[in-house]
Amino acid sequence: MKDHSATAAPTLLDVARHADVSLATADRVVNRRPGVRPATIERVEAAVRELGFERHAGAAALARRSGFRVTAILPRLTNPFVARLAAELGTACRVEGRRRLSLTLDEMGHASPALLASALERAAEAGDAVIAMGLDDPAVAAAIDAAAEKGVHVVTLVSDVPGSARHRYVGIDNRAAGRVAANLVGRFAADPAGRVLVVLGSLGLRDHRDRLEGFRAALAEGFPGMAVAGVVEGEDDVDRTRSAVARALAGQPPPCAVYSAGAGTSGLAAALAEAGIARVVIGHELTGETRPLLEEGVLDALIVQDPGHEARSAVRILMAALTGTSLNENQERIRIEVLFKDNLPAAELPASGS
Repeated sequence: MKDHSATAAPTLLDVARHADVSLATADRVVNRRPGVRPATIERVEAAVRELGFERHAGAAALARRSGFRVTAILPRLTNPFVARLAAELGTACRVEGRRRLSLTLDEMGHASPALLASALERAAEAGDAVIAMGLDDPAVAAAIDAAAEKGVHVVTLVSDVPGSARHRYVGIDNRAAGRVAANLVGRFAADPAGRVLVVLGSLGLRDHRDRLEGFRAALAEGFPGMAVAGVVEGEDDVDRTRSAVARALAGQPPPCAVYSAGAGTSGLAAALAEAGIARVVIGHELTGETRPLLEEGVLDALIVQDPGHEARSAVRILMAALTGTSLNENQERIRIEVLFKDNLPAAELPASGS
């Protein structure tokens, strides 16, 4: 074993370089997560022994602490789904976190890699763990890697940053969600040569891009005569979505269907109404914005995920990482659900006095 007494303690990045693997792979091995080949595990563990790397120098003391500081970095709370997610995280920290987690909410103005990377850096300096809706960008991945080197656990929520040293991703399989949307469109529209308009929040959001990729693949496989007529980005904003869809519809043959993979759905509905177009529309997430559209028949179906389950899962995962306790993995699987007007759950009643 090498003597590091006169130098800085070896980091996870040192282990990754010594074993000739990525930082994300080294993190998976050190934290005993699946998905790594046995030979690679042996190489990383040999590097750990040779360098004298400690997974977390203060892990035992950390586990005995009475409280931990967690920052949740989320986009604008004007997005109804994000607002619900923020509320659920607050509840989960009190309940699942057994009041040991102190939650700080950092709301970003818009989906900017530079802003998110900066927020991650601040959060890693100020606390013990981070929950973030990811953007798939090198600067964001580097900020997550830097946080992991400091022993700060980062959980990506809803939108992932694959290849980074994030501790875990919590959310649905977004490619599968896009495939579900394609099958609904293909069957509902029933147009062998139909053209479909896809509306995203942003191609910079990994979850939206994965949904688009899954949608294209399933449409080509199951309905080869159909195709994506265009992709527009509305930044998950009602007014921007309305304008972007209106421009896409102008002077073009109307699409047979629309797949809305993000928020701002009422803006999409307004643009379709202004153009006098009534088509099959598949959307995402059950919110105060999308429920009436589904009830009125403007939307034909919603592909949904449970923000309460996601928030509780993210908190349970962080608590396990911070305290060294185990998880029930079956409890952490986030399911994709499809809602129609006929199987809508009852609307939640407002809190008393509100």
